[in-house]
Amino acid sequence: MKYEVKEKKDGKVTIEFVLDAAEWEAEVEKAYQKNKGKYKKEGFRQGKVPRKVLEQTYGDTLFYEEAFNDCAATYYSEMLQKEPEIYPVEYPLVDIKSIGKDKGVVFTATVTVMPEIKLGEYKGLTVKKNAVKVGASEVNSEIDTLREKQARFVEVTDRAAKLGDLVNLDYSGSVDGVKFDGGTAANQELELGSHSFIEGFEDQMVGMRVGDERDLHVKFPDNYHAANLAGKEAIFAVKLLGIREKQLPDLDDAFAKDVSEFETLTDLKADIKKKKTEAAEKQASIDAENKLVEQIVDNAEIKIPDCMIESQIDSFVEDIRHRLSHQGLNFEDYLKYTGSTLEEYRKSRRADAERHVKTSLTLSKIIEAENVKVTDEAYDAKISELANYMNKSVDEVKKTMQPGQDEFIRQNVLTELLMAKLKELNTIE
Repeated sequence: MKYEVKEKKDGKVTIEFVLDAAEWEAEVEKAYQKNKGKYKKEGFRQGKVPRKVLEQTYGDTLFYEEAFNDCAATYYSEMLQKEPEIYPVEYPLVDIKSIGKDKGVVFTATVTVMPEIKLGEYKGLTVKKNAVKVGASEVNSEIDTLREKQARFVEVTDRAAKLGDLVNLDYSGSVDGVKFDGGTAANQELELGSHSFIEGFEDQMVGMRVGDERDLHVKFPDNYHAANLAGKEAIFAVKLLGIREKQLPDLDDAFAKDVSEFETLTDLKADIKKKKTEAAEKQASIDAENKLVEQIVDNAEIKIPDCMIESQIDSFVEDIRHRLSHQGLNFEDYLKYTGSTLEEYRKSRRADAERHVKTSLTLSKIIEAENVKVTDEAYDAKISELANYMNKSVDEVKKTMQPGQDEFIRQNVLTELLMAKLKELNTIE
């Protein structure tokens, strides 16, 4: 077999492969030996029909397709091993130019290859980190959340329902006078103002007293998950059975002791401020690192093949399918709920996919240019870090690693080493 690179144009490479008559005959014979067991003919045992007889019966090209598919795949793979600079990013388009018993085979394989990556400035850049300031309002917001968690509900009978109350009710819904599935319930609890029910339902219950009955007029959202109700006006006949008032604990030192290890409210607030400041500082650093990467990627020049973008969109689709499946949903239903189609979804993610691919290619080029590698020391340090987090020994972690985890960990370490290198080469202030 001989091959020759015939053309390099627009990110594609065309390679011509030539098999002489003897080589092609050997491939056809292999195909015959592989498939002869499928044939039977009168006068011969199954699998023992001579090749010549089969070709006389079914035609000279009986085994051509099998022979060509096998040899084309083999020779294409061999060529890639010998030509490492040809880095395909999709399956090749194969075209048979000539084929025959006496003339052998000539075919071409045209494939899209990894694009040229021209790095722009990725050293000596300066990125400013966002200033961090945690104010009293953020601390108080956290305190309010803790108070909500400690809230209790007390039965009240001497007033009407208001927002924030937990009410008990019966309800029955109908559209055009006809009750619908799922629209009737008894002894249901609902916190008014939680927006758990259809828009307008909870607000219309404000002012009702225990024992009151009222018709609530609402409209289902146009994108409601039940298509038969979407956009429809409905009436819910409700009866208020009970009202419970939310009571928050007093904001004092006793509260601090109940919800934390601190003796005073002052100490609790100080700890909340400290932790929020640390979290904000960490996020500010991450944001600054992301800005640096974005600037580096913007400076790079890459003509990304369409097939790489489409492949990344495929990954996005599979990812959302996987995540939705864990919520008991499927992607097709998700598209219906959002009033979209697969084609529209793919189009909406195209810019993200292109950015994702460009970022990956740019960073890979920098890893190559700066010779960033995962050392044994760096890998062992990450395993030790995981072991401490999981409260296990390093040996236990290594023994229980699932297939693919080792490579995943190495990629994480490589990313961390790359980020450290970029921070070394640039300034974040």
